[in-house]
Amino acid sequence: MNLKIRRYRWSDLDTILALHRICLAEVGLAPGDGVYYDDDFPRIQEIYLACGGDFLVGEVDSRVVAMGGIKPVDAGMAEMCRLRVHPQFQRRGFGRAMVQALEARALELGFHSVQGDTTLNQKAALALYFALGWQEVSRRNVGSLTVVFIEKRLTSAAVAER
Repeated sequence: MNLKIRRYRWSDLDTILALHRICLAEVGLAPGDGVYYDDDFPRIQEIYLACGGDFLVGEVDSRVVAMGGIKPVDAGMAEMCRLRVHPQFQRRGFGRAMVQALEARALELGFHSVQGDTTLNQKAALALYFALGWQEVSRRNVGSLTVVFIEKRLTSAAVAER
């Protein structure tokens, strides 16, 4: 099963919003929990694409099963957000492929670092980020959740290590 990664299209909106909610529910999270929200989805063009970032989706047999975005924080730093892989397609390397594609795209766009966050509930995501060289920079409690803030310095060599 091959993952085809491409740029987001407006027609993907309902599919990626559903994917976001399915993936959060899988780990006991929900939009509006103080950490996760979904109000940026209708504004992907504005928030990710038009301001120098990007939003990618991953397809298997024309079905969107993965996604992720990058948006500028400042001239050198991008934030990676919305990394999701449908539960039925996890443990196949698709999350790794999406992170690596987003890192490569961030480099192409001129960013030298990426940052992001996840929660302790998302153990697989944390393990993936750490395996790909991301570093924890801080933690913060938000309600009953512990948010882990992570970042990675991008270099052509680090992104090429796949």
